[in-house]
Amino acid sequence: MFWTLAKILVFVAVVIGLAFGAGQLMDSGQTVGLRIVDMEFELGPVQAAIALGLFVLAVWLGLKLLGLLVSVLRFMNGDETALRRFFAHNREKRGLDALLAALLAQASGDGKTAVAKAEKAHALLNRPVITSLLIAQSAELKGNRPLAEEHYKRLLEDTRSRFVGVQGLIRAKLEEGDTDKARKLAQKALDMQPAHEATQNTLLKLQTDAEDWQGARKTLQIKKSSGHLPRDVYRRRDAILALQNADALAATDNMTRAREAAIEANRLSPDLIPAAVAAARALVAQGKGGYAAKAIKKAWKVQPHPELAAAFAAIEPDETPLQRVSRFRKLLALHPDHAETRLLKAELLIGAEDFPAARRALGDLATTAPTVRALAIMAAIERGEGADDAVVRGWLARALTASRGPQWVCSNCQHVHAGWQAICDNCGAFDTLEWRDAPDSAGPSATQTELLPLIVGSLPSRPAAPDDADVVAGDVVIDDAEEAGETPPPKPA
Repeated sequence: MFWTLAKILVFVAVVIGLAFGAGQLMDSGQTVGLRIVDMEFELGPVQAAIALGLFVLAVWLGLKLLGLLVSVLRFMNGDETALRRFFAHNREKRGLDALLAALLAQASGDGKTAVAKAEKAHALLNRPVITSLLIAQSAELKGNRPLAEEHYKRLLEDTRSRFVGVQGLIRAKLEEGDTDKARKLAQKALDMQPAHEATQNTLLKLQTDAEDWQGARKTLQIKKSSGHLPRDVYRRRDAILALQNADALAATDNMTRAREAAIEANRLSPDLIPAAVAAARALVAQGKGGYAAKAIKKAWKVQPHPELAAAFAAIEPDETPLQRVSRFRKLLALHPDHAETRLLKAELLIGAEDFPAARRALGDLATTAPTVRALAIMAAIERGEGADDAVVRGWLARALTASRGPQWVCSNCQHVHAGWQAICDNCGAFDTLEWRDAPDSAGPSATQTELLPLIVGSLPSRPAAPDDADVVAGDVVIDDAEEAGETPPPKPA
């Protein structure tokens, strides 16, 4: 209300002021002379004021026309103008709408629509990084590998998107099966961003698959330095890579460097069983049996293992069975109650033909933890003590359906391996093999072999030439003795 009243008062004051000014101008009686070329004009006060207003209006119109002319010339020359900005804004709006539609289609899994909308956005927008990335990802979703690869290569032209472009090309090469090219690209990507964990894992996997052990060790070092790998895990895996490198060097008859690599692997991870075995063999070859024994004992102290026992036996291959039993005492004393220790001791005593002592060493393993090895040892003991053939056959028949005991099992896919390997044969995982009992498939077998101990054990003994059971028993004893590096015991008459 007050503001409306104030505006009315101001308007009235302006009108009064103009009227007063016009009256004063007319009462002045003065004239204004205007001369244009040879013509002279004499204007009164009011006429002069009107002429001045018309002149100002003409000047303003002239300036506007001049500005319009300049704008037309700039438009024709391609310069930024209001008209051009209008068309550009409309183009950008349509491009953004297409970009949004492409993103929504990609999120919903519609690769065909995503590619079409992304290409439309690419044509409308001047944002090559965004649109090329979207087209490449949409093409991957659709399965159009050449289109995806083309746009990933375009991303290499911009420093901001170069790393993403290399990552896309790595995936494309892996899909094509070109692992060599993918490995080179992964190395470039790691050089760009050394701390990128996914790139580290990809490159490490490609290097181990290609048996590039030296390159894999460098990548593993970068992975540890960037904080993505604990120190103890790093040392173990570095030892595994060094051990694999030793095998590769041995395959090329470079035995000196192979032995050095095996010893280095054991130094990096003394509790790694394959490294301890390889280092012991290398040290024995260098005439350092004492150091080899120390390496075996250090690994045995962490976990007893039959391969360690075989390597320990190989330090003195020409010793007698009794000498071997004596030399093994210090090793066996490290874990006297461990199942592997009891089995090994029983095998050593069988080799020395001390069957009662072998029975005492084995204890109740054949009944409380019946494995193929424990039951075979029990059959050998019975045979050595002159037991009836039916008793021996009964133990061997039980071994047919018994557990095989600890084996090298992949923790990733549960695949059982005959020997230790750095890479699982089944799933390709690295450093996943563990020495433990394999998963047991419960339930009776299709052939009902569980009844064999009852059937075979009830057969009467036959005083004939050595039968199949004798052969089996002899083979088992020989295999176990050779596994421990022993001289197999002679078969009793």
